[in-house]
Amino acid sequence: MTPKAIYEKITTNIKTAVIGRAESIHLSAIALLAKGHILLEDVPGSGKTLLAKSLAASVNCDFKRIQFTPDMLPSDITGINYFNMKTSEFEFMQGPIFANIILADEINRATPKTQAGLLECMEERQVTIDTVTHRLAPPFMVIATQNPIDTQGVFPLPEAQLDRFTFKIPMQYITHEDMVQVLKTHQIESPTLQPVVTAEEILTAQAQIPQIFVHPDMMGYIATLTEATRTHEGVILGVSARGALVLMRTAQTIAAINDRDHVIPDDVKQAAVPALAHRLILRGSERLKKTAAEEIITEILNTTTVPTEFLQS
Repeated sequence: MTPKAIYEKITTNIKTAVIGRAESIHLSAIALLAKGHILLEDVPGSGKTLLAKSLAASVNCDFKRIQFTPDMLPSDITGINYFNMKTSEFEFMQGPIFANIILADEINRATPKTQAGLLECMEERQVTIDTVTHRLAPPFMVIATQNPIDTQGVFPLPEAQLDRFTFKIPMQYITHEDMVQVLKTHQIESPTLQPVVTAEEILTAQAQIPQIFVHPDMMGYIATLTEATRTHEGVILGVSARGALVLMRTAQTIAAINDRDHVIPDDVKQAAVPALAHRLILRGSERLKKTAAEEIITEILNTTTVPTEFLQS
């Protein structure tokens, strides 16, 4: 099954339960195919958890939810070695991170020490306990949620953690018509979604993404965009090499779901804001503006020259 077919099946299935969130659903499916992770951010009751559970329900794979709280320890996520009295040996008990899709609910309510328990998992797809490394079975995806307005009892995610998320996706309010449709759809009970693709089909589609051709000039365009974030007057720290790689991989994924075998500038532009904005560390006055990072990325896109041979694409 092609990435385009996988994408269409997943998004169509999710839309039966998640109403009025087309862009969020679109980006979530792209992140899954790109072997990425997503951070969903908005006020309580905006559908963050429903979107995460609907994405997981669309794939026939293991799903686990972790409710983050201030008293959690890293071992509550990764697992522990415990002493088995019957065998007189230490045995490893897997934590909830050992699944294919993980919902890290209210991730910013855990302490930085606990948040750090996800760093190795998200980047290297493995867990190291007492010097022993345990691999996480693919596909592996973390879908984290956080509330942007509650400042009591929360611990903001450090830059190293944010940099591991492919996309940061704001949910936004839905339209009046969509709100009415939500009430109709959930009047009796919420729809129950069934899997529409298998884990093996996801892995096959993921393996096809790196085969999408990226012209060297397009690579130069991506590098120029990310480098521009480091010299912008409103930015203290710009996008790293990891961010540039994420932008290229998500652009390849967008090309694949549009049934193309090569990346064009529009693919890069479509992925740039959700892939790069959350990676910026802004200067003092800029931090006070909610959409400052998104506006900076948009400004850079508008002022960066597209490679000549792609202008007619």
